[in-house]
Amino acid sequence: MIVWLNPFSGISGDMLLGALLDLGAPIDGVRDAIAATGLTGWRLEAREVRRGGMRALHAEVTVDDDAVERRAGELIDLVGRAEPEPVARVAREAVTRLAAVEARVHQVPVEDVHLHEIGGLDTVVDTVGVAAALRLLGVTEVFSGALAMGSGVVHSHHGLLPVPAPATAELLRGMPVTGVDGAGETVTPTGAALLAATGTRFGPLPPMTVAGTGYGAGSRDPSDRPNVLPATLGSTPDTALDTTLDTTADTTMDTAADTAMDIEPADAGRYESMVCLETTVDDVTGEVLGYLTAKLLDAGAADVWTMTGVGKKNRPVHVVTVLTEPGRAEDLRRLLLAETGSLGARRSHLDRYAAPRRMIEVHVAGHPVRVKCGPGRMKPEHDDLVAVALATGLPLHALAEQALAAVPRS
Repeated sequence: MIVWLNPFSGISGDMLLGALLDLGAPIDGVRDAIAATGLTGWRLEAREVRRGGMRALHAEVTVDDDAVERRAGELIDLVGRAEPEPVARVAREAVTRLAAVEARVHQVPVEDVHLHEIGGLDTVVDTVGVAAALRLLGVTEVFSGALAMGSGVVHSHHGLLPVPAPATAELLRGMPVTGVDGAGETVTPTGAALLAATGTRFGPLPPMTVAGTGYGAGSRDPSDRPNVLPATLGSTPDTALDTTLDTTADTTMDTAADTAMDIEPADAGRYESMVCLETTVDDVTGEVLGYLTAKLLDAGAADVWTMTGVGKKNRPVHVVTVLTEPGRAEDLRRLLLAETGSLGARRSHLDRYAAPRRMIEVHVAGHPVRVKCGPGRMKPEHDDLVAVALATGLPLHALAEQALAAVPRS
């Protein structure tokens, strides 16, 4: 499923959460994810309200807590306990982004950052709640129109600040915005951080079969426009089929039919928002790089590769590149720098086209082997073939041929 947001009145954490709840995300499931953090003294209710004559759902968060300032590490630790792990990953990415921009704005290390207006426990509820609601709705991609930006000033711990506030302005890098007259703060730091953490892609409503529309209400009810965030949920053609088939171990190449395999058309794939991390090192051994590659992949990287080159002072260098989903980027960036000792990493956003594929399980010599089937080829999983080769003593290439022959043709 995909969701498209229409932030014609801006976006905040509670507006986004309200819209997702209005789309049908079960509030009990959202509460369970928040409760897993160990947070106490909070309540989340969904209440129908009217904003400028429009019906919407307001995600009403209350906490038995009057602290409006906390160290960023405390909030990051809290959201990192959410369950399941993908929910914690998105929420942690959002809060980490909030901490990083505050550190940059105030010129202090991230570990020393005190979050003020976004330092309350309601930030935990908003970030974990949105991440959980997206997962419960089965949303794999988030799209959005341009963000409506107000003007004027906003009151803060540091006094009056221009709209958008400096932290919000930092978070908005790379996002399209459009101005609206005299609306005050319409995009909050938490709202912007959640868009960034979910890898939101911006543009018009993408092709979809509409499943429903929800409306999330903001706390304010201005007279000039409905303070509402519409969200449209829909589906796209299914491009990834997981099929498990049981075939005999005695299948040989002679039984393979010459007809084409029944797969999805080549243009039925989809684009995915990804993050590319990169660092250049000139003092790391090959053994360390090999270990690092395996560790990054185990930690959830989509791909890792290393290229050699010549750097400054004609020194040989290795460029380590990591491709990842946006929600894993910060964890993998920390791992990359910790293992290489590098002092920095480059980060860029890109779209990856994922062709349609399905995974079929066959049996060779009595052992299961997965075969990845795409528009142009089939390929047995190497690790599965190695396991069978070690167990049987048969040559790897012969097992690969048997696995391909065992795939049913149509």
